[in-house]
Amino acid sequence: MTSSAAASSASSDFPVLEAQVAIVGGGPAGLMAAEVLSQSGVSVHLFDAMPSVGRKFLLAGKGGLNLTHAEAPALFRTRYGDQQIQAGQWLDQMDAQAVRDWAKGLGVDTFVGTSGRVFPEEMKAAPLLRAWLHRLRHPASGVPVQFHMRHRWQGWVGEHLVFQPTGQVGVTRVHARATLLALGGASWPRLGSDGAWVPLLAEQHVPITPLKPANCGFDVLGREGQGWTEHFRSRYAGHPLKSVALRVEATVGPQGQSEGEARFERKGEFVVTDTGVEGSLIYAASAWLRDDLAKGSAQLVLDLLPDKSLDQVRSEVLWPRGSRSLSSHLKSRLGIDGVKLGLLYELCSPETIANPEALALSLKGLPVPLKSARPVDEAISTAGGVDLAGLTPELMLAQRPGVYCAGEMLDWEAPTGGYLLTACLASGYRAGLGILTNL
Repeated sequence: MTSSAAASSASSDFPVLEAQVAIVGGGPAGLMAAEVLSQSGVSVHLFDAMPSVGRKFLLAGKGGLNLTHAEAPALFRTRYGDQQIQAGQWLDQMDAQAVRDWAKGLGVDTFVGTSGRVFPEEMKAAPLLRAWLHRLRHPASGVPVQFHMRHRWQGWVGEHLVFQPTGQVGVTRVHARATLLALGGASWPRLGSDGAWVPLLAEQHVPITPLKPANCGFDVLGREGQGWTEHFRSRYAGHPLKSVALRVEATVGPQGQSEGEARFERKGEFVVTDTGVEGSLIYAASAWLRDDLAKGSAQLVLDLLPDKSLDQVRSEVLWPRGSRSLSSHLKSRLGIDGVKLGLLYELCSPETIANPEALALSLKGLPVPLKSARPVDEAISTAGGVDLAGLTPELMLAQRPGVYCAGEMLDWEAPTGGYLLTACLASGYRAGLGILTNL
């Protein structure tokens, strides 16, 4: 029995709630659409499977809520890769400055950090979410949003949405003039983003690209193809690699060598894990690395001394070291010690370590072969989802007129740095306007 058939058999005896608009999902995209609609006088019923809304929003802001980014709009849009044209249409409605203005309207001032990232003055997500929910429940003008928590969406029976309330017998049926699905990806199942919507939309013949991890860590192959050695793992797991540069080359040759110009190159830091690598610099390159793995193999290339040229490194490596060990020599002449030195010995053969020219080249370009991306439920976000080609410009499903989609459940991705949240808010805003137009 399909999920729709199961819902049908369970729902026929229960009353129907009539709604102008039903929103399924209480993350940033769903809440933003609810705001657009309620302020325009539209009655909105918002449903979420969790006990409260904005749970991922709160967790994302635990270390400081990165709302958006202050870089130039043209550069900002390139962060959405292959989907920058479609995402740009959302940003036409609500760009980075509009996000800051929206936060200020909620009484939350923002500032630009040294990296260009934009944060609330208090750095916290909770005050902003509280102010937002207060405005949705008690608007100065418009219609209050009605929230239905602990209601898990089960699909449709005919034109009715079907929800299973937690801990209750029976279901809730909803008939809405328009529906917005804002159900997130699959990277935070304990917070509600579990991808359970995929088979429900597949039943409706909605084109969906398989969900895959984005902004994720990776397991390494290591020099012998067996991951980190026990010596390296036990000593350095959890240690940060700071002031390094990471490259993803254009192609990988038949012998595993890098060829061509880099597709990605940036200076930053990341962390060694028990099985591989993770952290901001890894996340920024993760889309290229993940897609390379899907084609067969992937590696990142590390510059352990990005502030020195190859000639400078070569000169220091060749400097007479007398009776000092090579480790002491590298520490005194180049500052290479700790996890950087450990990584060098972990990934380079004894022949490379013993050859000054090869060692200098490795310090400036150390290949790190990868085995696999970490699972989706460990990723910060997901790629894949509802194919944008199956949506109208207003984000309405071509296969299901009157049903809209927004947020991370759409097939787009972006790096961390405020780009994810901005596009979620902007897509919710765009969908809200589309619903208003079509109502």
